[in-house]
Amino acid sequence: MLRVFQSPPQLRTALRHLSRARPPAADPQPCFLTSPQSGALCRQLHVGADGSRSSPAAAAAPQRLPFSRVTVEDLAFFRKTLPGRTITDPDLVQSSNEDWLKSVRGSSEVLLRPQTAQEVSQILSYCNSRNLAVNPQGGNTGLVGGSVPVHDEIILSTSLMNSILSFDNISGILTCQAGCVLENLTLYLEEREYIMPLDLGAKGSCQVGGNVATNAGGLRLLRYGSLHGTVLGLEVVLADGQVLDCLSTLRKDNTGYDLKQLFIGSEGTLGVITAVSILCPRKPKSVNVVFLGCETFDQLLKTFQLCKGMLGEILSAFEFLDSECMRLLNTHLKLPNPISDCPFYIVIETSGSDSNHDSQKLHNFLEEAMTSLLVTDGTVATEVSKVKALWSMRERVTEALTHDGFTYKYDISLPVERIYQLVTDMRQHLGKRARSVVGYGHVGDGNLHLNITSPAKDPALLASIEPFVYEWTARFHGSISAEHGLGLKKRNYIYYSKSRPAVALMGNIKTLLDPKGILNPYKTLPDDLKRT
Repeated sequence: MLRVFQSPPQLRTALRHLSRARPPAADPQPCFLTSPQSGALCRQLHVGADGSRSSPAAAAAPQRLPFSRVTVEDLAFFRKTLPGRTITDPDLVQSSNEDWLKSVRGSSEVLLRPQTAQEVSQILSYCNSRNLAVNPQGGNTGLVGGSVPVHDEIILSTSLMNSILSFDNISGILTCQAGCVLENLTLYLEEREYIMPLDLGAKGSCQVGGNVATNAGGLRLLRYGSLHGTVLGLEVVLADGQVLDCLSTLRKDNTGYDLKQLFIGSEGTLGVITAVSILCPRKPKSVNVVFLGCETFDQLLKTFQLCKGMLGEILSAFEFLDSECMRLLNTHLKLPNPISDCPFYIVIETSGSDSNHDSQKLHNFLEEAMTSLLVTDGTVATEVSKVKALWSMRERVTEALTHDGFTYKYDISLPVERIYQLVTDMRQHLGKRARSVVGYGHVGDGNLHLNITSPAKDPALLASIEPFVYEWTARFHGSISAEHGLGLKKRNYIYYSKSRPAVALMGNIKTLLDPKGILNPYKTLPDDLKRT
């Protein structure tokens, strides 16, 4: 039965036609089977310096490097520098040692909670002189083990660096400390008729410094672009304690190298981000969310093409999830399907300044999509609570997966027409060895979130997934990390997406900025990299 949430009359008229009979299901598309030749080509992409081929062990924790260990004298310095904010109680440090997926756990005994860049500077200067490894940590919502210690690295948390420094209501430029929680910034801006240019499912916990350090993408990238474009300036503390002030609030500054770009996506390996200036768009006066069903992924892609052409400047998000995601939402979170069962679901968001204009454009798009038999069912929401209800069908998939067993997560970027083919090929490849193989993500920027669950952690299953998933991605010229970063888990798979000379240059940059390698060691760069 069709449900329509607070939609204008013309949208209700359009959506009534969605109750028409569905078109016959298209013939199944042939699954991709790796040829011997292509398999050999892919395998050549990831060979270590000694000629060995990567295995699931490549994601395992490496041996501890010869860093110093924390002494009583070190603790005395930290306590003097951060009175009351040097945490050594094992019960309090434990949560910062473990990632939220509970898949990576370190053994740090010290948690430091500075409040200013100057305090971070003192800490890093001291740690660099003592050769003490440091693990910068924001909201600890990462998915690749990049935000927690591997061994006993000192945890440097930015959670108390949570002040908003300034906001220009004319330009929309926000300057804040790195520990500000994304959702808090969103609420602050909405009161001033602005919004953050990124939106993530983890917005209630993630911090803006961590978002920048991982170059987080999220749900609004289609409309507002990546953080490489919206971040105008950064304040960063380098490994030796030097404070690099690139906290510009200018949209145009062509004087020399754009140094801030080095730190966006560097995962805390080049410096600790302590403050951010970011360009924020005006809060839209009209927001519509459409939840649609499609019979085939080809129809979904054609709907995306039609959507871009007809909605144009008001299109702010185009997300998808498959029927397996819906099953997990129904089963584990008891979220009811807002429309009838379909193989694929689409979440479309429009945002603009004129509700009548936006509604008319959306009405025209829906009529065309239905006349073309691209969608088979759908509903529209304009009321805030209903908008959130529809978005939850996409945003809470990750939560539902945590209840389905141990989850193997892959964040892949591919040409748009290929993104779901990986899901079908993985299902065929694994057969009954996996409990669930699901796909969802950002169609607008070709980003697939492939998730595979099993009753418990299963090394044999992991060996079947990796390196198959990376070889498949490399064959179609994709990226093995679209927005989550490499962290600990994917560091040794970087060659599937980057050439050896490019990785070597990354190593040289790391050596230049962090000669002793104390910042977030064992992350991002591969173990076999020889830095010069």
